[in-house]
Amino acid sequence: MKNITLSEWIKTLEIHGYNSFSFEKVRKDFPNASIQTLSNSLYRLTAKKRIISVYKSFYVIIPPQYAAKGIVAPTYYIDQLMAYIGKPYYISLLNAAESYGAAHQRSQRFTVMTVYPAANVSKAKNNILDWIYRKEIPENFLQTKNSETGTVRFSNPELTAIDLLQYEKHIGGLSRAATILAELTEETDFSKVSNELLDYTSISAVQRLGFILDYILKENEQADVLYKKLYNYGKRLNYVPLSTRSPKKNIEKDTRWKIYINTEIEVDDL
Repeated sequence: MKNITLSEWIKTLEIHGYNSFSFEKVRKDFPNASIQTLSNSLYRLTAKKRIISVYKSFYVIIPPQYAAKGIVAPTYYIDQLMAYIGKPYYISLLNAAESYGAAHQRSQRFTVMTVYPAANVSKAKNNILDWIYRKEIPENFLQTKNSETGTVRFSNPELTAIDLLQYEKHIGGLSRAATILAELTEETDFSKVSNELLDYTSISAVQRLGFILDYILKENEQADVLYKKLYNYGKRLNYVPLSTRSPKKNIEKDTRWKIYINTEIEVDDL
């Protein structure tokens, strides 16, 4: 691109409503500049906190409201980033729960659920994003919310609740999951979701969720609805440990949810 600097080019992107760009886009618009020259210019603009690299070869233009810290909230760019990567996604776990008002347990990281294969992403590049992978994204159980730059995708309350148990190792364990669920159950209504949800989730996670709703949180009506869905789903339930990290021999069993009660769950005061 003639007679324009990279800094001016970025300003033009902003004027036209773009908040991010790729290195490939830079090379295309500056075909006569060497890769090293472009890399040096991007490095200088990053040092000045004009832009930030949030993923390999993907840059976000830092808006004024984030300029002081030089860190941009992931909701500002996550939809554009995932379009660049070419993968479906949704915001999940603690971040999804927080969007529904369950903000007692805030996360220092931002959890993005996407599909395999897993990307080899260095935490040094972006230590805010926490990537989790599954085989398929349950599109019918996502919700879209407005962001500063468009929209972002979140798991709905019911999928969020199951994910908290299915991926409990990512959030700090069962007690933390139960504490979040204590608030999230104000938003969940399993009677309004189809049995298709169980196609995308671990049955053992649903068993653990039902047990916690029933006996830890005393949300018996929601537990009954979930149990009926599980029963109608038609799969034979096998006994599973409440905690996969504790021994399960010679311990109490719950015959309804087919759970080995091999750990204690403590819910924080809300």
